[in-house]
Order: sequence, then structure tokens, then C-alpha cells
Amino acid sequence: MRIALLLLVLASALLMCLGAAPIGLFDVKQPRGIDFILRNSPTPQKYLIETMPGGVALLDYNNDGLLDVFLVNGGRVTNPMQPPENFDRKDKRYWNRLYRQNKEGSFSDVTEQAGLANAGDGNYGMGVAVGDYDNDGFPDLYVTSYGKNILYHNNGDGTFTDVTAKAGVAGGGWSVSAGFFDYDNDGKLDLFVTRYMEWDTKHSKTCGGEWHTYCPPEEFPATTNILYHNNGDGTFSDVSQKSGIAAKKGRALGVAFADYDDDGFTDVFVANDGMQQYLFHNNGNGTFTERALEAGAGLSEDGRRLSGMGVVFQDYDNDGRPDVIVTELPREIYGVYHNEGNGTFSYGSLVTGLGVLSSGSSGWGVGLEDFDNDGWKDLFVAQGHVLDNVEQIDPSLHYLELPMLAMNHNGRFERADSGVTAPIAGRGAAFGDLNNDGWEDVVMTALGSTPIVLINRGGQQHWLVISLRGTRSNRDGLGARVRVNGQTRFATTAGSYLSASDKRLHFGLGQATTAKIEIAWPSGIHQTLNDIHADQFLEIREPEKP
Repeated sequence: MRIALLLLVLASALLMCLGAAPIGLFDVKQPRGIDFILRNSPTPQKYLIETMPGGVALLDYNNDGLLDVFLVNGGRVTNPMQPPENFDRKDKRYWNRLYRQNKEGSFSDVTEQAGLANAGDGNYGMGVAVGDYDNDGFPDLYVTSYGKNILYHNNGDGTFTDVTAKAGVAGGGWSVSAGFFDYDNDGKLDLFVTRYMEWDTKHSKTCGGEWHTYCPPEEFPATTNILYHNNGDGTFSDVSQKSGIAAKKGRALGVAFADYDDDGFTDVFVANDGMQQYLFHNNGNGTFTERALEAGAGLSEDGRRLSGMGVVFQDYDNDGRPDVIVTELPREIYGVYHNEGNGTFSYGSLVTGLGVLSSGSSGWGVGLEDFDNDGWKDLFVAQGHVLDNVEQIDPSLHYLELPMLAMNHNGRFERADSGVTAPIAGRGAAFGDLNNDGWEDVVMTALGSTPIVLINRGGQQHWLVISLRGTRSNRDGLGARVRVNGQTRFATTAGSYLSASDKRLHFGLGQATTAKIEIAWPSGIHQTLNDIHADQFLEIREPEKP
């Protein structure tokens, strides 16, 4: 007995030395004050919108140093819907919600006082993007919907104003994910909006014969995405056509940004459902060329289309180049595209171990974050099938699923315990340090349920959290490439599915107590800081001159 106990102690000590994640990395919380329920309103009509919401954003809207939570709601769907479409968004049950974090960790619902209560009765909510589009130091919100999208300007006094009409970014049709990025490096954030398909409740249909299922995407016409250019005066111009973005129709869901070929311009990866994926290469002259197939990032290894849902565009193997991970439906396995550094990608789902982990799951929101601070980005995926009656059709599949937590061991992923014990219909996922302890947390949405908040238990490893302050670049430095002790992150709030994460860049440092920081700003300025102390929140200001 003593020998066994000694071996157990020695094994535990070895794991600590190796920086392994403790069993049960997260505590599952229901923070006081967050009473939101994602109301997707499923009906026997199987309207596709019912299974697709809802987004979540982590942002510090009032600049008090604490992350707040914004949640996008669906709406009321009747059986059947009658024209004109009305989703009862004036009813408080269907509001989007903004929860302000208080100093002791509780939250207060400030939706109404912040001016965010009226989402529009003709809108069924989908996702959210966060970015400071006017560089005034306060994060703004862009909410996507089936119906009109809304741009909320942050007034800096705790309130927001709907400036959609003035800005010219209402969109139309069925918008899904969105993200702010500076595609022309002019210091102003532009806006990319994915759209799913040409669809409305009047032309909806059910599939599956006697089972009555949601129809696959190919049953409806494809549509185009939208690119809005920031004019710098509070307005945007729709440049979808002249930029080349509208040249490719698709069935887009997730979107993520990074400079995959290191030419200094941010590229766009779009997760398409039931078809090839899109990689829009930024040509540096205001136009894009879609290159996914020739780059090796459009299909599975055997040439099959993907049911792309969520996407993350970050470096998982610490070679300094952004890779792509796309979440999908069961038996398709999540797509991993490893950046080879010559403008091409190789298919890495099997060699990374993710193929085995994901073969029976449906993935949505996704993030690469270093949850155990060992210097390698781990993977988190919100999971749950599209079909709420899938067990009747195929007993081997499940509508409700546990999320996936996969720890990264030198570029290979191994399943770990997320701490979530009750399966859910997971959808959106956003990432950030909610309690400012240096350890990354997760907020995940679930259909018909309250959000799942995962608070990282922490450990002994060191860390560094960086806030960028652009001067020549956009104020938040979105699009910057930041390298710390051999790890690389691309500054963005976008990615995942329908969601927006903390703009701060988190780095796990393992046993290192100091860090070397290298930043390639969107303006072209390169900056190096040496011997930076670990375990701190650091704001780095962009130099005025190279």
C-alpha cells in the first residue's frame, strides 16, 4: 500500500514538473446575475434558423478592466410562421442581453440601460462581432440576424446607439458570423459578414420523410458574403463586388482572420456548410482571390466536402504560421489544415489525433487557447448535433453532447475532462480571462438553456496577457502578429462560431519567468521587448515610427 502511494505521489510530482494539466481543468459555474436562456423556439416545421443560434461575446464595454458578457438570443417562432415574419423580440424573453461584471465576480443585467433592448421584431438573432471601428477606445457591437443586422456604437458612457442606418451595414438575408479586421491596413477596422443561404420561412421545407428533419444546406440556393470597408467617418461602403468577395457564392457559417502567407495583409478563412471551404487571399490592393483548393485547405484529405461550422485560424504547433481547424458534423472528422509556409496547407486531422477524437461529434464554436499555460494552445469545441431527433434516425448519434477539451502535447491533441457532466446542444463559444487570474476561461451557449461558464482552476505555470494599443495601426492592433517565447498569436476577436472573444492576447509561459515579445504591427512596424516579467497584464503601445 505504501509503495503504491509513493508511486502515486511520484507520478503526480512528475506531471507537475512536465506542466501537465490537472484532472478537471475547469469549474462549471452559473455566475450570479446571468439568467439568460437561449430561446431558439423549435417547431414541428423544422425551420432551419431554429437550430443555428446563438452567439456570445466577451468584451470590456466600460473599460473597467473586467470582461463583460453579451449574449445573442433567437426569437419566437410560431407553428407555422405567417407573413410578415415577426419573432416577438420586444418580449424580454427574446432580448439579446448584456451582463456587466461586478468587482466581486457577479453580473448585472444592463441590457435596457445600455440601449440594447430593442433587437427588432423582424430579426431572429444569430451572432456578434466586437471591434472599435471608430478608434475611440470603446468596443462596439455588430449583431447578426436572420433579417436586419445591427451596429451598436459604444458611446463611452455605458450606453450604445444603433447607428446601422447611418453606417450602412444592415446587410439583409440570413447573416451568421461576422468579424472586424483591417484588410487594407489603413488603421480603420473593416467588417466581414458571412451569410448562410437564400432562405425564408415561406420557402422552408422539411426533409427526412417520416422523421421530419431540418433539411441539408444543398436544398437551398447558395449566397454571397459581405465585405464592408470602413470610410473613417462613421460610414461603411459595401465593397463585396469590387473586392472579389461576392464572386464566390457559398453557404457560410464561421469566419476567421490571419495572415497565412506572411505578406503583411490579413486573409479570410470561411467555413462553408456542405461544400468546399473558402480561403480568401488578400492581394494587398483591395481585392481578394479565393484559393482554398489550390492551397490544400478546401476539402478533406480524400477530396470530400466539409460541413464546416466553426473555424479557428491560429498556430497550433508553434512554428509561427497560422493553421486552420474547422468543426463539422459526425463521421466527417474536424478538418485540420497545417500551414506549410509556402502558401499551402497539408491535411492534419489524423496526425494530430483530432480525427479520432471528433469522428462521432458535431462541432460548432471552437478555440485554440493555452488553458494549462504550458506554452501549447489547447482545443475547446462546443458540440451538439443539428437534428434534435437524430437518435430516432441513427441511435449511434446524439443531439446533446459534451464539449470537447483536447490538450495539446507538442502538436498532438489528447482528450481531457472539460468538467461539464450534462450533455447540451452547444453552439457559440468565446474565450477570455473572466477573473483576471492569468488563466483562460470559456463561455459557451446552448440551445434552450443558460450559458455554460467554465472557470479555469489555474495552477503553477507562468503566463503573460498582452493588450495592444495601436497608433498608426487600428487602436486594438487587430491583425498584428505577436510572438512570445516561441509562440505566435494573431490579434483578433473573431473566429469560433457566431462569437467574439477577449481582444487581449494570452500566452502560457510554462516555467519561464521572463519573456521576449516580438510584434509585427499591421502598419508594418516591428517591435521587440526583452526580459519582460511573467504573470502580468501588459499594455504595449505601437511606436509612432519604425
